[in-house]
Amino acid sequence: MSRTSLITGGAGFIGTNLAARLAAKGERVVVLDDCSRAGVENNLAWITQTFPRSVRVVRGDVCDRDLVRGALRGVDRVFHFAAQVAVTTSVEDPVRDFDVNLRGTLGVLEELRRRAVPPPLLFTSTNKVYGDLRDLQIRTLRNRCEPCDDVVAAKGISESRSLQFCSPYGCSKGGADQYVLDYAKSYGLQTTVFRMSCIYGPHQWGNEDQGWVAHFLIKALNGEPITLYGDGKQVRDILFVEDLLDAMELAMNHVGKLSGQAFNIGGGPPNSVSLLQLLDLIAKLRGVTPDVQFGPTRIGDQAYYVSDISRFRAATRWTPRVNVRAGVGRLVEWLQERRPVSVADSV
Repeated sequence: MSRTSLITGGAGFIGTNLAARLAAKGERVVVLDDCSRAGVENNLAWITQTFPRSVRVVRGDVCDRDLVRGALRGVDRVFHFAAQVAVTTSVEDPVRDFDVNLRGTLGVLEELRRRAVPPPLLFTSTNKVYGDLRDLQIRTLRNRCEPCDDVVAAKGISESRSLQFCSPYGCSKGGADQYVLDYAKSYGLQTTVFRMSCIYGPHQWGNEDQGWVAHFLIKALNGEPITLYGDGKQVRDILFVEDLLDAMELAMNHVGKLSGQAFNIGGGPPNSVSLLQLLDLIAKLRGVTPDVQFGPTRIGDQAYYVSDISRFRAATRWTPRVNVRAGVGRLVEWLQERRPVSVADSV
């Protein structure tokens, strides 16, 4: 008998890719999503048409405990992705941000605790739990910044970094992160946390607030100007979604020994790139340099964040396989196969 997985936020970018992978293996998937984010209707249509017998859709809010309880029936494992995902939106509406990210997560945990045999849960947290990293001394190079600390430059930010929530989004996701870990300690649930850097790949309809790699590509393909907030030398490690799915499956396969732990997950130093460097890569791939305009630095923005992925690699032997050029190239191809639309047109 095949396994059944619940994916909250399952019509989002990562959820769609995971649902497709699991369904292609013959597993059953329950997708819970309120379909409020631009682009997810496209994703939902694709996944249900591609795997009509394997994917069941539950439309609604993760804060609805009765809905979550029903979605959990017969489920063997839970991937909890449902979230309010943008710092800017959290600043505009911190109450809704709290309700979805923290109250919603607590509700999912409580519904798991009601089960005689609770299924394991993987929660996607964020690098924003480490704050804006203002204490990290940075040196500025021509088209990117680098940490002055040689260890951080070589390995990235590790899980030993103290938590320092910044912005309502950082607080809500950070609080949820801690609840997920504590439910392993206090109640014996099998839970694991991924503190993720920037993920990109097919089915991502990025915008200025979240999903910046896809956002840059969509703007470039449409011939529209790209706005950089700050000087564009901010650095992130980016991770192709297929590599993330590998990590997620490994986390579930090793949940017994990984339970109650948080891991930084991203592309690591070899896959770090600044905003300006990504624009250069887009220009090389397309033969056209995107138009760029600049805006002020935004609240909570980190000048440099690169994941130290060594703890998860040591535990599971996982390592990213898709480099930046190859991954961005694959996303360009996916977008070009579909009319390069703006996010507003993709709903």
